[in-house]
Amino acid sequence: MSIRKNYTFTLYACYVGYITQAIINNFAPLLFLTFRADYRLPLEQISLLVTLNFCTQLVVDLLSAKFVDRIGYRICVVAAHFFSATGLVCLGVLPGLLPDPYPGLCIAVILYAVGGGLIEVLVSPIVEACPTEGKSAAMSLLHSFYCWGSVLVILVSTGLFAWLGYGAWPKIACLWALVPFLNAFLFMRVPINTLVDAGESMSIPELLRSRLFWLFALLMLCSGASELSMSQWASAFAESGIHVSKTVGDLAGPCLFAVLMGCSRVFHSRFAEKIDLYSYLGASALLCIASYLLAALAPSPLLSLAGCALCGISVGAMWPGAFSLSNRTCPRGGTAMFALLSLAGDAGCSLGPTTVGFVSAALGDNLKSGLLAALIFPLAMFAGIRYMRRNVQ
Repeated sequence: MSIRKNYTFTLYACYVGYITQAIINNFAPLLFLTFRADYRLPLEQISLLVTLNFCTQLVVDLLSAKFVDRIGYRICVVAAHFFSATGLVCLGVLPGLLPDPYPGLCIAVILYAVGGGLIEVLVSPIVEACPTEGKSAAMSLLHSFYCWGSVLVILVSTGLFAWLGYGAWPKIACLWALVPFLNAFLFMRVPINTLVDAGESMSIPELLRSRLFWLFALLMLCSGASELSMSQWASAFAESGIHVSKTVGDLAGPCLFAVLMGCSRVFHSRFAEKIDLYSYLGASALLCIASYLLAALAPSPLLSLAGCALCGISVGAMWPGAFSLSNRTCPRGGTAMFALLSLAGDAGCSLGPTTVGFVSAALGDNLKSGLLAALIFPLAMFAGIRYMRRNVQ
């Protein structure tokens, strides 16, 4: 069967799209302490790079709710990959070209964040629109590729750092740019359906008047914040907070976090149709609370790393589970709903790590205190799930 008619290749392209998203969100955090040492950047400025990434994605989410359906999925998703590739190349090149490296980092982050925001908005509805069975399972499997992409980024980058030295990180950034660049050409050829026929989806004002939409937006915000507060700071926390080497910290912190999050999403994809999502998400929020407490308060480095890793299991089902619940409850939501929920999730992805960074900086660069502050997000997630179970089902 021709690639232009085979939706299996569409799924493959979407999987690589989420690997691209993982590169965008996880490569730079491996270099946070390198940026601080080489460029003499304080934690506040490094935190603002995370904020800039996800705030840019948030703006793109908001705008895409208006223009994606008019322009078309294919043009937008191809452009997303080219923005991502350009941003990663600029990450490796611009800081060394400009007198002040920080604006170069910011420009690169903005460029690849535009691509990341579009990928987040587009890939999920593209998969939902594919003529396949078990939409909830397909959604969770799709999101597991973000985790495997994170593992790939951490393992390959750590290996290249060990081989070439940390001074080679600009070249490694350019190598990672090949992934979105090549995937853009695959998206040019695969078949792509729309999620809802023109004129049948809910409008943005309709969505904003819906109490259900705001409940799901809360879940998405808490999901993004619970996940990224840990994943974005796990490497730096392992190095400076519990004093292990960078290699050990990267492998035992963010890498194991991503592996367990991926396993959690694969498990969810296998059993999504057989379990009650409300109960599963509520249990995930409780486990997330426990993992943050263990990471921040454990008396030994080994237990703290175990808390970082355990958090990966707890957050695995949150984002895809909230997406699946929203599509099941609001089937007419369409691209606008996915875009606005992605906006809420990206708001959480920005708010969570930024909260950790600023609280840590205010308390003498104490990352344990920053992680404790992030407990508010899984607590709010649990409260939201409890409310929805009682009032929405």
